[in-house]
This record gives sequence, structure tokens and C-alpha cells, in this order.
Amino acid sequence: MSRIAAEFEKLKREGRKGFIPFVTAGDPELDLSYEIVLKLAETGATVIELGVPFSDPMADGPTIQMSSQRSLQKGTNLSRIFDLVERLREKTEVPIVLFSYLNPLLQFGLHKLSEKAANAGIDGILVTDVIDEEAKKFSDILRVNDLDLISLVAPTSTDERIEKITSVSSGFIYAVSRAGVTGAQKDVSSTAENLVGRVRKFTDLPVAVGFGISTRQQVEKVWGFADAAVVGSAIVADIERSRDSGNVIANLESFVATLLP
Repeated sequence: MSRIAAEFEKLKREGRKGFIPFVTAGDPELDLSYEIVLKLAETGATVIELGVPFSDPMADGPTIQMSSQRSLQKGTNLSRIFDLVERLREKTEVPIVLFSYLNPLLQFGLHKLSEKAANAGIDGILVTDVIDEEAKKFSDILRVNDLDLISLVAPTSTDERIEKITSVSSGFIYAVSRAGVTGAQKDVSSTAENLVGRVRKFTDLPVAVGFGISTRQQVEKVWGFADAAVVGSAIVADIERSRDSGNVIANLESFVATLLP
């Protein structure tokens, strides 16, 4: 059983729900990313999404766009992220998923990526913009090395597309809470609960809900109908606020404590 499957099975057995934080690798710098991931693991993260910085992050709002830009300026790339995860595996077994756009992965080479990611200790890869036949081919490449392809579904996805997407996915399904880009919002749209119900018609995989989850109340609401809540922009923003003070880790621990019921 994979680390991701084992974590969700444990949650189910204990009657609990999951917390999946997102951070951009290399923001503010890779050494601090190492400490950030360890702290998130310590605070009880079910899975950690490690964002691969990209110059044209179409699905992301300003907060994650800026974090990606800062990371690229520091020279972060896939090879350095693999080195980071290798270091992390000396300290933690928390499942780690690469969150990326397809272009950087294609440039690296998908077969090479699959092998390097598995050797580094990565558990799955979430690609925001891989579709249809591309997704099937990539899923097959990842499975050779026991890696999960985590797929996105959106409120605008038809049932036909949801069935197609879930058929090549493993690990868990990421349900986008609303149309649009990432970023904190005031409430969780009712379309998110409806989407989770639609996804469950086609797969037994756990379903995590993200995009805009930024408060304890929103996490609790998501936990009422999904298996996990994903928090991204709010955590990235907290890191950005703290990066010049030297208190990133302490502030992050305090912020995460405000999120979890």
C-alpha cells in the first residue's frame, strides 16, 4: 500500500478527515522549504503538496504566482526539488505530492521524471493541465514506479469527463471548490459539495477539496462532505508575511493551529 493510500486508510479507520497543505518549493528558499515541510508534517498533515515553480501558472491567483516567481529567482528546479525531498525522507514519512504544470515535467522528460521522483521519495504527482490521452499515458509512466497521478476535477467538469479523469487517477482526487484561480475566499461554494457527490459516483478514491480554503470554519465545512481539505494560498501568504522577520516556522505553526479544529 502506498503512503498516500495508507494515510487515508488510517483516517477512515479512525473516523477522521485529512489536512493537505500546499507550499511552493523554494519559497523563500530551499533550505527553509525543508524546515517548512518538516513543520507541516509535525502539525499533522495527511499529505503535503510541494509546488513546482512555473513562469506561467495559469490556475493560480496572485499569492501563489508571486511565490512561484520568488522561487524561480532563487534557481529552484526539479532536480533541486528532488534533492530536497531526499533530505526530507531522512526525517519524515509524510506523503509528498509534486504539484506542477505539465510544461516543466515535459522539459525534464516524463520517464526520467518518474524514475527520479520515485527514487527521491515522492509519492505522487498532480498536474493541473494534463488531459485525456496525455493523462492516460502519464499515469502509465508513473505507475511503473508506483507513483500516483493525482487529478483535478472542477464544477464545470461533465460527468463524462469526471468518469474519464477518475479512471486514470490514483491516490486521491482533488476537487476544485469553484471555477477560477487559487486564492482565499469568504465561503466554500455549495457547488463543491455537489461536485464531491458527483465524483463519488465514479470512484472510491478519497476526495480532497481545495481552492480558497483559508479558515477553520471552511476546513470544518469541507470535512462535512469530503475526505480532506487542501489549504494553499493562505499558507503561502503566511510564509510571505513572515519571511523578512525570521519567524517563518513559528508563525506557520501558529497559523496552522488556527486552521485545524
